[in-house]
Amino acid sequence: MDVCVVVAVLMLCSMMVSTASSMSMNEAENSSEELRGNLLANGLGLTPQMGWNSWNHFNCKVDEKVIKETADALVSTGLAKLGYIYVNIAKWAQETEPELLFLTFPDDCWAEMHRDAKGNLLPKNSTFPSGIKALADYVHSKGLKLGIYSDAGQFTCSKTMPGSLGHEEQDAKTFASWGIDYLKYDNCYNDGTKPTVRYPVMTRALTKAGRPIFFSLCEWGDLHPALWGFKVGNSWRTTNDISDNWNSMLSIIDLNEVYADLARPGGWNDPDMLEVGNGGMKNNEYIAHFSLWAISKAPLLLGCDVRNLTKETFNIISNQEVIAVNQDSLGIQAKKVRMEGNSEIWAGPLSGNRVALVLLNRATVPHSITGNWDDIGIPENSVIEARDVWEHKTLETRFVGNLTANVEPHSCKMFVLKPIA
Repeated sequence: MDVCVVVAVLMLCSMMVSTASSMSMNEAENSSEELRGNLLANGLGLTPQMGWNSWNHFNCKVDEKVIKETADALVSTGLAKLGYIYVNIAKWAQETEPELLFLTFPDDCWAEMHRDAKGNLLPKNSTFPSGIKALADYVHSKGLKLGIYSDAGQFTCSKTMPGSLGHEEQDAKTFASWGIDYLKYDNCYNDGTKPTVRYPVMTRALTKAGRPIFFSLCEWGDLHPALWGFKVGNSWRTTNDISDNWNSMLSIIDLNEVYADLARPGGWNDPDMLEVGNGGMKNNEYIAHFSLWAISKAPLLLGCDVRNLTKETFNIISNQEVIAVNQDSLGIQAKKVRMEGNSEIWAGPLSGNRVALVLLNRATVPHSITGNWDDIGIPENSVIEARDVWEHKTLETRFVGNLTANVEPHSCKMFVLKPIA
């Protein structure tokens, strides 16, 4: 029964995408073509952004001390060198040369409830007494980038600070003057107009602000932003907020997978931040969580307290082989190519004629799962070398036609497949 429900939901999502496509695309088409060119000229989002966001762990309980300590921790742990470059009062990103990291800033609640006499946003004096410019300077001194949060409405979602609706150009200029590198833009307390109307206004404002700023659309998948987001921003949320449990994580990634064909370098589907390390799932479940986000080319935005990482959490989020799948230059999001009950096969192409493969067991008992070449997209008679990216070893067996693995409950196996004959 559960499988039937999942299939029905996915079929409904596909029909919704088809119905909404012409409406959403037409509304955004007229003004966004030129804007998209400007965003791409900035060279942002060529691979999924990586970094840290305060919200999942800290909610509104964040201040400049936490942000500075998080920036320090990203550097001292070596996570920054792996690509976690955005520190966000919002979110992420990444550059190529020199390597800069995004530290996302406090997600919400960072500003005073009122603007100043000139209508400018004011950092909350009780939590950010040094101001955002000084904080950005500190983060930049670490080789990282700073992100900030706002909303395409009259207030942000916490209703503790103003949104940017009607103040887009002013706020974009303010962010640029502070040295902000990333904007996460939420959808609460709006005026009822469609996101396809409100979000391009901020896109225009950012392109005129005089500083490259990664634009992360966070309208929760409300009007299928995957259909129109590529011309407006660098990533777009496809779902509601994630929760730190197995069922939430799976439901989020299922909904995100519907839009796989629409992700590409410069614009990514965003199924929300990572929950790895927050304590609501077991280690094997967090490994599956990280694997699915990586193969889905989702933003890898840490949502835990990186100042106090356990060894198990660090080993997951620092796995260079899994990160390499996510950051692969081909930039093609994997799909769920086959599902048999609680056994699933996720696969997607990588550069160098390779394929990434995840065998996922959603059940509470062990399963033997087989990935067949015709499902995965590999020529039938190919001889394949398989690299287990969690065990960090190349399997001695050479595989023809398929690969089978025993997968523990609520777990996965992840491989990179390479043809050798």
